[in-house]
Amino acid sequence: MNKFDLVRKIEKFASLDTQEKWDCSGWLVCTRNIDVNKIMLALTVTDDVVKQAKENGCDMIISHHPLFCVPVAYSDIDIYCAHTNMDKAKGGTTDTVLKYLGLKSEETIEEFVRIVRLETPIKVEDFAQNLRKISPNMRYVNNHHTKEIQTIGFCAGSGSDLIPYCEVDAFVTGDLKYHLASESDIVIFDIGHFESEIIILPIFKEILGCEVIFAEEKCPFIYK
Repeated sequence: MNKFDLVRKIEKFASLDTQEKWDCSGWLVCTRNIDVNKIMLALTVTDDVVKQAKENGCDMIISHHPLFCVPVAYSDIDIYCAHTNMDKAKGGTTDTVLKYLGLKSEETIEEFVRIVRLETPIKVEDFAQNLRKISPNMRYVNNHHTKEIQTIGFCAGSGSDLIPYCEVDAFVTGDLKYHLASESDIVIFDIGHFESEIIILPIFKEILGCEVIFAEEKCPFIYK
């Protein structure tokens, strides 16, 4: 498989031009090899993921999260990532969360946030139960004891900074910080950074249209 043809498929779906200025989407390591035989998909490139790739005979890794500093030890394997451009793309990271929940957005705010307006209000706890299908360890804040919600903002990964731009009853994201949680006037659901983004990997597989190996990854937090 020509690695550049594969990458073109990803960039057609999620153009590199749309990535944030601070992002490092694109080629992280580009070896002299043009053809690749086996690809590993991963949320995050780590020493363990690179080890898994090599042990499984993979000569390319495609990840969602970028590396802002690439170790020399990774220089012998092709590594490509699609991060904020995949987050923004139609059918990308946040849209995949909505798909899992059987929801569709009606509006996009700040390119990342999808807004859903339910036909009828839903009880906060009932909606929380729906989110637990994606993240069993989901947590939420409800400082004003809101009973029902109808307009909901979604942003996979770290999207809490975008809450002030939304006029919603509730917001779904990951990596919710303490002070924002304690001062929030709306219901905020934290489904976890890992849980909200790991589900994008099957979308990468669909885009590539070839056989891949999924890296064995897990959330670094321990819940008991």
